[in-house]
Amino acid sequence: MTSNDPAVSVVVPVRNEAANIAPLVGEIAAALQGQWPFEVVYVNDGSSDGTEDELKRLMGLHPWLRRVRHKQSCGQSAAVRSGVKAARAPLVVTLDGDGQNDPAFLPALLRALQADERLGLIAGQRVGRKATGFKKLQSRIANGVRNAILRDGTRDSGCGLKAFRRDLFLGLPYFDGLHRFLPALVRRDGYGIGYVDVVDRPRAHGVSNYGMWDRLWVGILDLAGVWWLIRRRKRVPEISED
Repeated sequence: MTSNDPAVSVVVPVRNEAANIAPLVGEIAAALQGQWPFEVVYVNDGSSDGTEDELKRLMGLHPWLRRVRHKQSCGQSAAVRSGVKAARAPLVVTLDGDGQNDPAFLPALLRALQADERLGLIAGQRVGRKATGFKKLQSRIANGVRNAILRDGTRDSGCGLKAFRRDLFLGLPYFDGLHRFLPALVRRDGYGIGYVDVVDRPRAHGVSNYGMWDRLWVGILDLAGVWWLIRRRKRVPEISED
């Protein structure tokens, strides 16, 4: 790592969020400037609107802004993973690109992660969610079922605000839907989890781009797979070269 490398990489997955990009980029910079050397890595997940043009325009204004592009949409977990692989910093924070996650909470996530090397993940947990009653019900059911089976101690695994160690994340088994099971998989690797309550915001522009099916029905298959992965790990090795 050189003196020019960032200490923090902010990864933002987006699909058809052109109108939300500039305001969010400004808020991220305001939250982190003067505290950590940082970069922002947007992942354009196969957008068909003006997202690509807006990212190119903003990259010309901000040297710390980068863009990774998927030719076709591969889903949120794939977009997050592409961003983390492209990230240059050892610490990564993520947030959704629709503006509902407030970047003002990024410093709290990072400080909590840096305070204890035994922690592998700091997860935001939303309060005052700005979503339809149906989406809230879906999330409540999905979180309840997941927690009952995996016992990951997390009431809101779907919140996009997360901070974690890059090498730890890239060592986790990848599958579509991974972002909703990070607490359980991080615990499986022997790391602790911390939590920060974050205030949800209403979407300013556009509509949700990642649909409801990954909230419960598709998630049931993922849940069974994660349960199997946890049961198949007997213990985390303590490695020494002495």
